[in-house]
Amino acid sequence: MEDHHAALVQLRAYLSQVDNAPNTRLPAERELAKAVGTSRGELRKALAVLEAEGLIWRHVGKGTFVALGKPFETYNLAEIAQRSNPREVMRARLTFEPAIAAEAAMNASPMDVNGLQSCAVDSRNARTWREYESCDNRFHKLVADSTHNQITSAVFDVLAGIRRAVVWGRLREDRDCPPPDHHSFYEHDQIIAAIADRDPVAASAAMLTHLNSVERNLFAIKQTAASNKPA
Repeated sequence: MEDHHAALVQLRAYLSQVDNAPNTRLPAERELAKAVGTSRGELRKALAVLEAEGLIWRHVGKGTFVALGKPFETYNLAEIAQRSNPREVMRARLTFEPAIAAEAAMNASPMDVNGLQSCAVDSRNARTWREYESCDNRFHKLVADSTHNQITSAVFDVLAGIRRAVVWGRLREDRDCPPPDHHSFYEHDQIIAAIADRDPVAASAAMLTHLNSVERNLFAIKQTAASNKPA
């Protein structure tokens, strides 16, 4: 089962990249869910949150629209993303997320661990890269939420939103979905095991190892894409 909080982070990141002038009509639910990388059910929950915040309004038969007078984020993710780059995003992740994993190891409940394990299964069953990325976003969000610290979760949401805006649509290797031996599967399992064992040192180290792999893979893809450009 998807976490609508992860869908909300993805939706905010998507909306930060498009024209969100007042009264702009958003794409239809089916198209928007595909673009964001989530199910229509979780998208509706995320849209309901934005509507409650006064950021969008809906008209039966006409669609969903950007509301007047309020930005999508306290921090303008699109503006920050335009000034930033994937390398800055990775350095920020390497700074914060190992510490977040350590906090999760000290505060996670059995339900939190079950949620992480279920997310790991969903990642392995992903049929497309977009589905996998949705599961990956949810996994890291669940780690942050497992700290049971609202400030930590909020800071993570800002970082995750910027990450989605900066890295959105990055090229993947020539296949439709992650291979069975994709590095993240084993690395996520190691993070989960450390959190379940309530071992903050191991959880921090496992997250650091994972993010170092992500960084290497990200820039390998970027380098390959650059070398394939016509001269």
